Amino acid sequence: MSFDVLLKGGSLADGSTADIAISGTKIAAIEPAIEAEAGQIIDISGNLVSAPFVDPHFHMDATLSYGIPRINQSGTLLEGIALWGELKPQLTHQAVKQRALDYCDWAVSMGLLAIRTHVDVCDDRLLAAEALIEVRKEVADYIDLQLVAFPQDGLYRSPNALDNTLRALDLGLDVVGGIPHFERTMEDGRRSVTELCEIAQQRGLQVDMHCDETDDPQSRHIEQLAYETQRLGLQGRVAGSHLTSMHSMDNYYVSKLLPLIAEAGVSAIPNPLINITIQGRHDTYPKRRGMTRVPEMLAHGIRVGWGQDCVLDPWYPLGTADMLDVAFMGLHVAQMTSPAEMQHCYDMVTNQNAAIMNLDDYGLQVGKKASLVVLDAGNPIEAIRLRPERLLVMAKGKVVARRDRQDTELSLPGRPSHVNRRHRTP
Repeated sequence: MSFDVLLKGGSLADGSTADIAISGTKIAAIEPAIEAEAGQIIDISGNLVSAPFVDPHFHMDATLSYGIPRINQSGTLLEGIALWGELKPQLTHQAVKQRALDYCDWAVSMGLLAIRTHVDVCDDRLLAAEALIEVRKEVADYIDLQLVAFPQDGLYRSPNALDNTLRALDLGLDVVGGIPHFERTMEDGRRSVTELCEIAQQRGLQVDMHCDETDDPQSRHIEQLAYETQRLGLQGRVAGSHLTSMHSMDNYYVSKLLPLIAEAGVSAIPNPLINITIQGRHDTYPKRRGMTRVPEMLAHGIRVGWGQDCVLDPWYPLGTADMLDVAFMGLHVAQMTSPAEMQHCYDMVTNQNAAIMNLDDYGLQVGKKASLVVLDAGNPIEAIRLRPERLLVMAKGKVVARRDRQDTELSLPGRPSHVNRRHRTP
């Protein structure tokens, strides 16, 4: 038997060691020891190999635009939205496309091979939608890119937003988005959830709604989203992103809300880097951090995945396309520090996010697409702790990024000179 690629000695997430054989674009075998010929044999002994990272919440039309035309001085969500409104008239098709392609290059280098990005459709030109449709096609060999039709300025608050949302979906965007808490009234927000879910049901599409991204505990559109999901039979196709108001809600209401979300099969996508940076800006002390109730959701059986949200844009001045940074921050803010919880945080930026996006051909399993990442770490918890080098990234059977393992020695005062700079667990 002969394979195209044979990876030898990888450490799996469950602590076992295995060889991985790849034929064409598929994983052909995962076994403790595979003795076979291969066109390429790569030794990955002692290094963690896993399915690639997945980001279910991003804004690729805005990424890498930090400082254009100015910087968000207050750091608030509302100034970020206002700043994005100033930037939109200056956008060109080529600029949006090139920044998105540059970000995709970053993503590949980090082993991030599936991204769901929200695309603002409130610009009548639909310039960003058209540019990102082109990007989706150009990166298809290595990144699975889902595009969300997102009426950033409000489905009813922004003129033509409803028509533009429908036009964008006609162009081929994949997912229906919304932002009910940014409508003029709570009632408008509620109606927008209903109408957008009905559009998704009629077209057979998924829903991913910016929901209650606010410190206001009375912002409760997630309740309406759960209701519409059940009413329209959208179970398993709906996600509520952010859900930061839940951080400020009273416990009695949350005790009612969480079972409703679980019953409806609605997924949750908190974005810890952004949520804890943007929320609580109006507080003095004690200061809220705004991230939703992740451990409590998990206890109710709700699927939760970490999202990146922003990199170098009007809302966030940092970011590296590294989903381990996201998991690292989420772990801290959610206080998920038991071994099982830390392991699950890694699962949230891989398998759980893939399930939220309904990526059927995803996973480190025989017969699945041969997309994977090899990290300079021994296990998932160590990977979160170190945020290490990606030694090899493979997309659909092809090596798309590779680094040599750098065992550079480091001399520290009073320490042996052979101490490794990566500080991996012995």
